[in-house]
Amino acid sequence: YLIAHPEIPHGRIAVGVTPDEEIGEGADHFDIAGFGAAVAYTVDGGELGELEYENFNAAGAKITVHGLNIHPGSAKNKMKNALLMAIEFNGLLPPAEIPAHTEGYEGFYHLQHMEGDETTATLEYIVRDHNEAKFQARKATMERIARYLNEKYGQGTVELELRDQYYNMKAQIEPHMYLIHRAKAAFQKAGVEPREVAIRGGTDGAR
Repeated sequence: YLIAHPEIPHGRIAVGVTPDEEIGEGADHFDIAGFGAAVAYTVDGGELGELEYENFNAAGAKITVHGLNIHPGSAKNKMKNALLMAIEFNGLLPPAEIPAHTEGYEGFYHLQHMEGDETTATLEYIVRDHNEAKFQARKATMERIARYLNEKYGQGTVELELRDQYYNMKAQIEPHMYLIHRAKAAFQKAGVEPREVAIRGGTDGAR
């Protein structure tokens, strides 16, 4: 539209396209200086009118459970089944705090992959919460469960790897709310009533 209407005054416009948003690494190698903008807006696939400047704090968790496989016929008081201990780990998480039972600002633990046998089993989760304190508490819960199972079954039985992926961009946006005011004005000028919505996910903008 702007190319077709050169009479419309505007500043320099740059468009960036990033890969790998779904694994939380879309902006890791983005050349901010080369892009040449002090600020930018992400154009994403939400509903018309949605204006979003809050997203989840996000972490990935991988639990590796080490068992001891003994022939079932002589396993009494000897076998430590990694699969059963992995199931126990999951069972100690709050059962209602999963995506299927949450909405809005409610965070969750999401088991997205599991595999293994009696000797070794792995569980992979994503951990999400808008609230920073609750986000830290979720990670602490997983660490507490891992310690409990190691005390129960022996040190080294459960290994927990936690990795932060991205954070709620609201903390960075709030000191610069003119960004939101300008976006609202642009919506309204286009005849669209803006609605502020918290993202139940992430965005390259958070990185």
